[in-house]
Amino acid sequence: MALKIHHLNCGTMRPIGGRLVDGRGGPLHRAELVCHCLLVDTGKELVLIDTGVGTPAALRPAEWLGGPFTRLVGLRTSLAESAVEQVKRLGYAAEDVRHIVLTHLDLDHAGGLVDFPHATVHVYAEELRALESRHPRYRAAQFAHRPQWRSYADLGEPWLGFDAVRELAGLPPEILLVPLMGHTPGHAGVAVDTGDGWLLHGGDAFFFHGEVDPFRPYCPPGLVLFQTVMQTVGEMRRKNQRRLRELNRRDDVTMFAAHDAHDFKRLRAI
Repeated sequence: MALKIHHLNCGTMRPIGGRLVDGRGGPLHRAELVCHCLLVDTGKELVLIDTGVGTPAALRPAEWLGGPFTRLVGLRTSLAESAVEQVKRLGYAAEDVRHIVLTHLDLDHAGGLVDFPHATVHVYAEELRALESRHPRYRAAQFAHRPQWRSYADLGEPWLGFDAVRELAGLPPEILLVPLMGHTPGHAGVAVDTGDGWLLHGGDAFFFHGEVDPFRPYCPPGLVLFQTVMQTVGEMRRKNQRRLRELNRRDDVTMFAAHDAHDFKRLRAI
């Protein structure tokens, strides 16, 4: 099955104190982060992989995301950047999005669920259990519309050295959920077979493309600190990053981090 993939930025952030090198040895500049989502057209329906912050982030950001978060990450709120508006600009209807696959339930990844209340939402069972136990990192308001959950235990078929991958109910076998725990209890990557190789949405398993360089891994200190603060199981997160570096040696896998603007611009240009 030929899949058509659209790369969407569903939330731009300029975090306080964030600095990155320009990649050519130039001066430091203020970091720009994105919320990189994928819209997959299967030919029959649409699948959205992560949702960004959602339309309420532009209309009432402090209520939807929390004032401290909005200020800390320097969120630039915009209806035009919401997933639902971008879906419409591509010529689709919001109702064409029949499935949403989430890397995890943090507010900048699941905030747009409310804009697609009819969609089936696929997530790892451990992540859903953390939400239902009222883990403080999740914002209850973003799930008050009662999403149509479809959850999965950590069981499945091997995939390129990863032991547990699930094919998702109602979705083509080209879309897989890959466990990458550590950032959150049930964090996952989402792998898509493009026909020319695999595209792996790494979510927040890493934050900077240099982290998964198999030869000279590097991450700016500010992002290292942020990942450490936000992790739930640091040892597991670091182990998964090492595994991703090994996977990144393959010519048939292209991976990206959810918030890396460099990766977003590179992949959107292809």
